[in-house]
Amino acid sequence: MQFKDWNFEHTYTKLPEIFFQNQMPAAAPAPQIVIFNQGLSQTLGLNTDKLKITPQIFAGSELPYGAKPISQAYAGYQFGHFAMLGDGRAVLLGEHIAPDNRRFDIQLKGSGKTPYSRRGDGQAALLPMLREYIISEAMFFLGIPTTRSLAVALTGKDVIREKVLQGAVLTRVASSHIRVGTFNYISAFGTLEDLCKLSDYCIWRHFPWLENSDNKYLLFLREAAHLQASLIAKWQLAGFVHGVMNTDNMAISGETIDYGPCAFMDFYNPDTVFSSIDIEGRYAYKNQPLIGAWNLSKLAEELLPLIDENQNMAVELAQKEIDNYWKCYNENWLAGMRSKLGIVCDEPEDTRLIEELLDLMEKNNLDYTNTFRALSSANNKTSSLFEIPEFILWHKKWQFKIEKQPQSLDHSIEMMNKHNPAVIPRNYRVEEALTAAENGDFLVMDNLLHALSKPFEESEIYSSPPKPSSCRYKTFCGV
Repeated sequence: MQFKDWNFEHTYTKLPEIFFQNQMPAAAPAPQIVIFNQGLSQTLGLNTDKLKITPQIFAGSELPYGAKPISQAYAGYQFGHFAMLGDGRAVLLGEHIAPDNRRFDIQLKGSGKTPYSRRGDGQAALLPMLREYIISEAMFFLGIPTTRSLAVALTGKDVIREKVLQGAVLTRVASSHIRVGTFNYISAFGTLEDLCKLSDYCIWRHFPWLENSDNKYLLFLREAAHLQASLIAKWQLAGFVHGVMNTDNMAISGETIDYGPCAFMDFYNPDTVFSSIDIEGRYAYKNQPLIGAWNLSKLAEELLPLIDENQNMAVELAQKEIDNYWKCYNENWLAGMRSKLGIVCDEPEDTRLIEELLDLMEKNNLDYTNTFRALSSANNKTSSLFEIPEFILWHKKWQFKIEKQPQSLDHSIEMMNKHNPAVIPRNYRVEEALTAAENGDFLVMDNLLHALSKPFEESEIYSSPPKPSSCRYKTFCGV
């Protein structure tokens, strides 16, 4: 592959002016790259050696060749309530075209005030940006659709929160930054023509096979619903809790976006909430599929005028797509659970077998990730799981199911080891890495990232759950 400099296009700026505003990033007095994603840089076809010595680009002090920075407008339903938002601390440099012709948004997050900052300062602190880098990379290697991070750079500016923090900018790479909240915004403040142009743009960019279809806007809703159903099923299967599933954090592309108060479950509990502000558990682990449907219903509402001139018919057609979301989600989740359990021959009673396992995991406070991983070696009966009478009974049912299959036990174990990670970004390991980084030691994070890049390989160090604690782990919408 021949590596080169940026290859920017700017198709989003061909939309009406209501969608964005031109915005230069703020200058950084002392830019310094603290972490650089060489693998992603190579995927993008960039000149990695050159980029690693240009911190001013990643801190916002210097624009790369061809960049035309903008901030995007959007709204969102935050905890169910409509709010006008927008890129309050981010600028989109442009759409980089990779050697394989894939189009990627390149965004600087934490690069200063924008017209959408409201009362914020537009800056970001180092540790939340590093946290997004870590979690998004873990998601990528787990095979979960996600935005990624190309670099984190210190700005040399202090960020004032409850205490003085180091300012930083994260370079985020995404298929696009178009959100359900973008449609909420246009529906509230734009025209029907604006809505049509946004929908056509999304179809061109993400679903080009729909361009000449009858009722392409209904099919657009269908495709978006399928992507969300698949994504959220993957979250549930991995034990991931997003934490802030507002419509502005739901990407039309079906990628996980905006890693704020997210975390992975250790001990299985469907009521798990990590976010310090989610007092009522709206975005708890068990509610994520429901919130996915709620968010899609908001997208459907905005698209109704395009789906059919007859509002009643439009509502009926859109409702069928929301219903189909549930069908698609359930199929994805059940197929994923069967893979995690090594089940090849599908039978109706599989659902009950899965539910029984989850129930006993919750009742016995079992580690979600390690319980599934242990099943592939549980036939030697040395696992501590066999100290639990309920598990012994369940295991006999599962073993009987596996033995009935025409495929060998080895085949099932191989399948399980490919779908049950041994390594996830354990919350305490992430905190260790961030604490060390705050003190200038990035080796702890480097080692963690290396382990996370091989999630299905055994690791005695990174597979260990945390020690029991009476304190509930909390996350924050860090800025």
